[in-house]
Amino acid sequence: MNGGYIPINKGNYDMDTDERIEQFEFNRAEGWEEDYRKYRENWSKYPRQQYVSDYPILVDIELSSLCNLKCPMCYTITEEFKKKVCTQLMDTKLFQKLADEMAGKVSAVRLSLRGEATLHPDFISCIRYCKDKGIREVSFLTNSAKLNREYFIQAAEAGADWITISIDGVGKQYEDIRKPLKFEDTLKKIKDIYSIKKKNKWNKPVIKVQGIWPAIRDNPSEYYNTFAPYVDLVAFNPLIDYLDKDEDIVYDEDFICPQLYQRLVIGSDGKALLCSNDEEGNYILGDANNESIYDIWHGERMNRARKLHAMGSFKEMEVCRKCYLPRATQDDERAFVNGREIIIKNYINRNQTIGK
Repeated sequence: MNGGYIPINKGNYDMDTDERIEQFEFNRAEGWEEDYRKYRENWSKYPRQQYVSDYPILVDIELSSLCNLKCPMCYTITEEFKKKVCTQLMDTKLFQKLADEMAGKVSAVRLSLRGEATLHPDFISCIRYCKDKGIREVSFLTNSAKLNREYFIQAAEAGADWITISIDGVGKQYEDIRKPLKFEDTLKKIKDIYSIKKKNKWNKPVIKVQGIWPAIRDNPSEYYNTFAPYVDLVAFNPLIDYLDKDEDIVYDEDFICPQLYQRLVIGSDGKALLCSNDEEGNYILGDANNESIYDIWHGERMNRARKLHAMGSFKEMEVCRKCYLPRATQDDERAFVNGREIIIKNYINRNQTIGK
């Protein structure tokens, strides 16, 4: 296979100091240090070598495609998404089937994708089930609506390793985007989580706060200083074309997607999506209700996608043409956080206005 531009972890950028990033990684590795080192090495190595392992390194399992918010920049509010995706909760028996197969074979599970995972009534027991099966890292993304003191303690005691909380801006900016959530309520949850971890001397779950850049741009130091004392990591993402409005797209023409060698994504209905950016399920790899993870991972549909990318023909796939990963970026914006310069890698011809 030929070489190419294979971006690892593109689109999510730290606002933090090197020391705090190092500590975040140290805490993530707690309890499986050597295997964690190999896991992170393979996360980069497998895509760059275009190596297909027996099982994916990580499996995204969408416990819920339902969401309790309607953020203006989110694809879930579009008519196209509503027409194509039947929002629902994953059947718990299907989830257990997936976890049973992953035991001893898959290092990490992410219990989120398009919706709010904590809406699933068996969410806590699903975390515990994964940990009982020996999954080394269980993570999830949340808007924190349900993440009060009691719920956090349940998630932590069930074995959650990493929680990413989406917080777009502070004060009124946050409330305008994340309706009907209130900023002070969310900040209190962050502080409560911090106090619980400190009291119990818990390094995990590590807590990461992230927001979209346009909601932070006016005062990144204020955003960082609001959360950094209480969480393990603060990050941001440039706004991507979730609403499918961009036309004049500039690509990195030699792009090869890393996700095809890293992770498999199972939607709430059991359908396996091409990747975590196939929000509308436009390229279905298989059906986990009646196929194994192994068979989907090595199946004809996934191998076709890998071959097209290896040939430099990723644009033949609609999902990939619309994805932000192959989009070219420019280092055209600088910002300062407490005097530290950070570089914003904006996508060329991508409007950074919320809702556009």
